[in-house]
Amino acid sequence: MVAEYLAKFAGVLAVATLAHRLIAIHRAHTDRGLESPTRDRLVKRTMQGIRRTLGVTQRQARALVKDDLVELLVQVAKQKPLKAARDKAILLLGFAGAFRRSELVALRMEDITPHAHGIELLIRRSKTDQEGEGRTVFVPLAKSEERCPVKALDRWLELAGIGEGPLFRPVNRHDRVVRELALTPQSVALIVKSAVGKAKGADAAKLVSGHSLRAGFVTEAATVGMPTSAIMGQTGHKSLEMVYRYIRPVEKRRIQSLL
Repeated sequence: MVAEYLAKFAGVLAVATLAHRLIAIHRAHTDRGLESPTRDRLVKRTMQGIRRTLGVTQRQARALVKDDLVELLVQVAKQKPLKAARDKAILLLGFAGAFRRSELVALRMEDITPHAHGIELLIRRSKTDQEGEGRTVFVPLAKSEERCPVKALDRWLELAGIGEGPLFRPVNRHDRVVRELALTPQSVALIVKSAVGKAKGADAAKLVSGHSLRAGFVTEAATVGMPTSAIMGQTGHKSLEMVYRYIRPVEKRRIQSLL
């Protein structure tokens, strides 16, 4: 059954997605003390064949760097006041904090610690912190008030009247905040895609995701020469390999001609 499932969705789902689903199936069985079907020779052979045929290269979301953000903010500002304020805060904070979309929507008022030069945000749990040890991210004030993530967040919270609970919430078609509800991670992706679509067109929107803000921070940081250790401190990456996926293209563009 598992081998047939893999064969049916090969070419429909990404190889990485199929691999993740095999892991989920494996854990569902082992957690109950059952033998995992993913260890069966037929399942392993089927997955190996899929990898050989389709390859394992993952499509990487296009990074949105500072110049892209400036362009997106122009489009976001054309929306109704509350939605414009929220989307601006999400774009700037998502970039400056190098947040995963799930981390961004999980932020609450009690997670904010103000400082003279910015704010510190507590990430209670993340993709690489399933035990909930938590970590903090510092977001500094920007030189430009118009592009400052801290000022944008303050403006959104003030307009929305949010004093407790989730930072980012749905805004209905009447430009009113849906109280107490937090945005979903998918909503962040849709906000990014919508802004890119309006600024650069539908084809460009297909190349971005909620991860584009996080990727954009790493790319921009590498471009201006920020040390890798500082980049990893902001993103929370524990593996150099993951960070270098975004740093390598920047380093390649620095190679000088020998002719």
